[in-house]
Amino acid sequence: MKLQLRRPIVFFDLETTGVNILTDRIVEISIVKVMPGKEDEPIVKTRRVNPEMPIPAEATAVHHITDADVANEPTFRQIAKSLADFMTGCDIAGFNSNRFDVPLLDEEFHRAGVDFDFHRARFIDVQTIFHKQEPRNLTAAYRFYCGKDLTGAHSAHDDTMATFEVLKAQLERYPDLPSSVEELAKFSSQNNNVDLAGRLIYDDNGREIINFGKYKGRPAAEVLEKDPGYYAWVQQGDFASDTKRAFTRIKMNIKK
Repeated sequence: MKLQLRRPIVFFDLETTGVNILTDRIVEISIVKVMPGKEDEPIVKTRRVNPEMPIPAEATAVHHITDADVANEPTFRQIAKSLADFMTGCDIAGFNSNRFDVPLLDEEFHRAGVDFDFHRARFIDVQTIFHKQEPRNLTAAYRFYCGKDLTGAHSAHDDTMATFEVLKAQLERYPDLPSSVEELAKFSSQNNNVDLAGRLIYDDNGREIINFGKYKGRPAAEVLEKDPGYYAWVQQGDFASDTKRAFTRIKMNIKK
């Protein structure tokens, strides 16, 4: 079974200064862009990025990228517009991308002043498919599905190419796995997220439900009406920009 594409899809992976999507920065990004009808001719781009902050030793121990390696590289702000142009109109795939890479990249775009609307894309998280079928990590997935050792693990380029290969192998292995991007995006989604970080999710009736804290499980519109101070708390809190924008949209719709 082959991946069915109606529009381009980008597989991407980030190496970063850490794992906090709000405060950490990208030090390397690799993208594999696959065009409909040209699945065997991916366009590959890899770029190191100056994060404008020191790279912690524990992060370097994982991806082996040092401050010296990125000292003369462009900042994210300098590449943001061309990166957004490259990804516009594409669906998006990655490994643990729904929980980490996509929200962090959205934060970087927001800081750079580039308006990239992730909500226009469908997301395939290859890790979610893997965990539903064979709970392991990317190295094990690559060995299991592709019969190869991932010797370059934690290199953005190698991880991205491995993710693309794993998805193709998953489609071959599981006849019941859907091959369209739309259905794969549904299958690899943990929740029906309203925001990229999953702080808000849709219920079966299409209502935005708070997915954290003391109001978890409550409709967001109901909470915002009954507790006006909650909106201000969210806007001033340590939440992703996309989450704050989602609460703002809900609040504005209450007034209509």
